[in-house]
Amino acid sequence: MPPGQAWAAYQDINVVHDRKVWIPDCFIAPEDSEAHVTDDGIGIKASAVHLIVEVVSPGHDGTERDRERKRRAYAGAGIPVYVLIDDHDGHGTVTVLAAPRPDEAVYTDVHRVAYGIDVIIPEGPAKGFTIGEAITGPPRGA
Repeated sequence: MPPGQAWAAYQDINVVHDRKVWIPDCFIAPEDSEAHVTDDGIGIKASAVHLIVEVVSPGHDGTERDRERKRRAYAGAGIPVYVLIDDHDGHGTVTVLAAPRPDEAVYTDVHRVAYGIDVIIPEGPAKGFTIGEAITGPPRGA
């Protein structure tokens, strides 16, 4: 990350890597994102994205897509941090994945906590940001 780089949160924008396109719930990329738009203009290059947040969608397809397919895709693209907010895992969980190994499409640092327990973003432009009950709400069904 360049020193002094300004960052912004984005929604409803395509993130593109190796001809694959995702529309994350939220991601953080440079505020001046024009330099990182794909040549065809369909989205922002995954290499410019430093953090992605997904809120797990209900239903088998949604949970499998957010928990498994996107996890592998984002790791494979080298996205440094992937945050998964999951209302459908027990009473609710937040998983922060970091240290991707793109060649294996895995994250090597996985920190999963139940709703109600704070978790901190470990690196990048959101380093130190706390995800807690103010964001997730209380544990579900507890």
